[in-house]
Amino acid sequence: MTSPRYEPMLATPWSTPFSDPGWLFEVKWDGVRAILHWDGISVTVRSRHGRDMTAGYPELSGFSRRGACVLDGEIVAFDEVGRPSFPALQKRMNIAGGMRAVDAAQTNPVSYVVFDLLFDTEDITRRPIEERLERLNAIELPAPLVSSEVIETEGEALYAAVAERGLEGIVAKRRGSRYRPGVRSPDWRKVPHLRMVRAVVGGFTVGEGGRSRTFGSLVLGLWEGKHLLWIGSVGTGFDDAALVAIRAALDEMTVGDSPFRSYSDLPAGTTWVDPQLVARVEFKQWTKAGRLRAPSFKGFTSDPAEAITWEAEGPGQ
Repeated sequence: MTSPRYEPMLATPWSTPFSDPGWLFEVKWDGVRAILHWDGISVTVRSRHGRDMTAGYPELSGFSRRGACVLDGEIVAFDEVGRPSFPALQKRMNIAGGMRAVDAAQTNPVSYVVFDLLFDTEDITRRPIEERLERLNAIELPAPLVSSEVIETEGEALYAAVAERGLEGIVAKRRGSRYRPGVRSPDWRKVPHLRMVRAVVGGFTVGEGGRSRTFGSLVLGLWEGKHLLWIGSVGTGFDDAALVAIRAALDEMTVGDSPFRSYSDLPAGTTWVDPQLVARVEFKQWTKAGRLRAPSFKGFTSDPAEAITWEAEGPGQ
């Protein structure tokens, strides 16, 4: 039986960790969300927005079992001490396939951390999460697939361990809840330790001193209608090689008109670019004016720029 395609269920932001016997808890993995389909013959891996990523991650193609299934999880690259590393993952994200992907799988391998089962020879999204996890645990996952460990009740203890290791946060899932494809549900809560946002690059500022030949900062925004809402600029988190490479890309994307809604406090002298690059930015908090406080660049994502909206990424999300 052919399995249906699913959009991933999304978690609701939650400000503080909590403990509750009515909830299950797990690590919030710092990677790329992916749905893995096994149709009984071959594996297909799709992104959060449905893009086929199978060829880019050949090491995931070794999964097989009797009967079709659909897994929900996160593609993760780990550093030398076993922590999720988004910069390491970024080395794989723009490789479409072919021998480059095969070679990259050897030099920069990824894992697929599985945290839900949506189809198990039948659609089971309406079954309670405990049953879905029990059925998932009965599946033998070959490396580099691995199940995400679930902690019962003690969300605060897990959050403390996550914070000590410098990980992204935790996710809480309500006992008895069903899987709701494409829905941001209150039955899943994400509690960040490190705040992250995806933002569209709409311009850049001129660098000074040692950065006079590259750039000073990337000017960031989120779509609302036909224009970007300015959420601030990021000028830290770049190494020398990234500064040079990013400036070369920006020069090819330069446009004459601002993609932003008019703001009096947009950085003076900004060079506008075609808003196609999506940056991943760590920050402390949102200001009352809707700006990022203490942002730091963490890399680019392959997400479509048009999906990076104020509604999806803004302070309420």
